[in-house]
Formats: sequence, C-alpha cells, structure tokens
Amino acid sequence: QVQLVESGGGLVQAGGSLSLSCAASGSIFRIHVMGWYRQAPGKQRELVATITSGGSTNYADSVKGRFTISKDNAKNTVYLQMNSLKPEDTAVYHCNAVVAVTVVGGRVNDYDYWGQGTQVTVSS
Repeated sequence: QVQLVESGGGLVQAGGSLSLSCAASGSIFRIHVMGWYRQAPGKQRELVATITSGGSTNYADSVKGRFTISKDNAKNTVYLQMNSLKPEDTAVYHCNAVVAVTVVGGRVNDYDYWGQGTQVTVSS
C-alpha cells in the first residue's frame, strides 16, 4: 500500500557529513509523522529523529545539534542531514512513517511503515 524508498548513506570520515532521504509513495491519505531510526550491530533499534505533519521535531540526545530532520510535504519526502559524524553514528538507518491510508469502503486507517534501511559508516 505504501512504500518507503531511502537513499543516501555511505562511508565518511569522522567529522564529515552525509544526508539521507526517504520518499513515501502509494495509497497515502495523510502522513502523520516521518522519522529515522538506526540499528547498530548487536544493539536495539533506536530513534534518531522524527518530524510531524505540523513540522514539530524530536531528536535523540546523542544527535541534537548535529543532525537536522526536514520534510517536503509535496514530495512526501523526509530528509536527514547529518553533520559532525562520529564513529558511534555507524548503523543501518531506517526510515519510518505513520500513514493514514484509504482502504476498501472509503475508510481511513493508520499504518506503520518501514524502509529497507541504508548503511551509514563513519570511520575514525
């Protein structure tokens, strides 16, 4: 019903910058919130940043002041600008969206969607 396609990521030296993007497509009635989560090897998935339909943002303490989340409503796309990257930022970054979807019968239901993930590696 809804697909999230991520792009960006890669390998960068500590102190460098990378940007990620995630485009949502499909039977979208409304996107309530989009965000980024990450999972490092051997660790649980953790929140990085989220942004609501109204533009309110939330960041993990570990990335405040270094990462910026933004969105383009017309493109149903969320971005994550990552600056001053540290080796501990190395992880697979996953896009997430909570989306209101029109279903059979004209009803609207909320669903939680995830992207396939993109690797971010920061070398020391």
